Amino acid sequence: MKYRTRPDIEIEAIQFTGENVDECIQFGSDSTEICWECHVDDDRSLSKEGGRLVIETLEGELTVSPNDYIIKGTLGEFYPCKPEVFEKKYEAVAKGE
Repeated sequence: MKYRTRPDIEIEAIQFTGENVDECIQFGSDSTEICWECHVDDDRSLSKEGGRLVIETLEGELTVSPNDYIIKGTLGEFYPCKPEVFEKKYEAVAKGE
């Protein structure tokens, strides 16, 4: 069988630049699925520097790499998507359409 994505299903997404951690976490503010995992410094204190952005998905915890998109799916779930896949599958629409 072959399948085609359904037309005209709009999703919300944000691109993680590596520097917009707070904006990405705010994007997922209605859930606890998106978070920044700090790493432990040599002195055993937590540091935001060098941490990683993670999303808890149905498939388990996934790390979001810089330039990945974070997609909010039609059921309110979040998941990362590589930019080359995102750009083939989605096109921008004006806000409020």
